[in-house]
Amino acid sequence: MTDPERELNFAREIIGQRGYRDVPTDEVLREAERLLNGWMAGDFRMERPKLYDHYALLLLALLQKNRELEMRVEALEQRNA
Repeated sequence: MTDPERELNFAREIIGQRGYRDVPTDEVLREAERLLNGWMAGDFRMERPKLYDHYALLLLALLQKNRELEMRVEALEQRNA
């Protein structure tokens, strides 16, 4: 259980001791959603400067997922053409 008074570091909560390249995109998205939902609901406190700085982690995961989905759509379109 997370101490409700402790401010969480957004990226550190997601990647732990791993390098950001070692964390699968789906895990980043799932954990980011959990943390942001908890933060918005008031369940978690976040280190404000870190939250803004570490949006890059979430943005990178979203860009990677978007690229993956675009490639899948393109493959399907080519297959059905």
